[in-house]
Amino acid sequence: MKRVVLLFAILGIVLNSAQPVVAQERTAVKQGFELKANSGKRILVFRPTVRVGSQSTGGLFEPNADWTDQARANIEASLDEMQTRLGNEVIEAPDAFGEEAQNLQEHMELFSAISRSVINYQFFVGQRLPTKKRDNRNDVFDWSLGPSVADLPGADQADYGLFIFNKDAYGSTGRKILQGLALLGGIGVQSGEHQGFAGLVDLKTGDILWLNADFAMGGDPRKPEGAEKRMRQLLEEFPGSAADEE
Repeated sequence: MKRVVLLFAILGIVLNSAQPVVAQERTAVKQGFELKANSGKRILVFRPTVRVGSQSTGGLFEPNADWTDQARANIEASLDEMQTRLGNEVIEAPDAFGEEAQNLQEHMELFSAISRSVINYQFFVGQRLPTKKRDNRNDVFDWSLGPSVADLPGADQADYGLFIFNKDAYGSTGRKILQGLALLGGIGVQSGEHQGFAGLVDLKTGDILWLNADFAMGGDPRKPEGAEKRMRQLLEEFPGSAADEE
């Protein structure tokens, strides 16, 4: 009985806070940036950040170590296979330890936070900041991690860094029940979250030159074929990629 009361209480919050769905973009390139295939530029690939778990009734993320390990292995294997299609020389970032590892983790978190901001305040048409609107004469894709990226492991050996963040939260039984109750009220409640961000960053300035970011990625990275689909989506329209030359 208490669980039912809790579900209806959460449902009330969801109904009151629900917002209409608006159009969304997914990919952006910094104005003036161009990367051609076989340009001689070097791309440093950092180990992807991968998080997988479940979504509680209230929408909280509950990590699952086994799922995360499965997804990380599959995503890294798929990324290894796709690196030859990036169109330029690709090198893997060296292993980081101690302060270097902490610094890298902080930049990965920063990349994730900025990617979410891009989705919320530039990709979503209804929520664009005034300086990000297409009809603004100063309209630019202008986001940065800051010049501190130059201190990341291996940054002195490459021109650009490829950052990849992946998070999957599969809806729990309680969340699915809440979703069904919400439908009775004529409102949609999301059960599960599947976020993926991939960005090419200038390793001297920290500027994000290309970003592919989405809150609704496809493919289940816990399975090899799902991870392959996820990586194809994340690296779609990658600047200078072999696919662009076909």
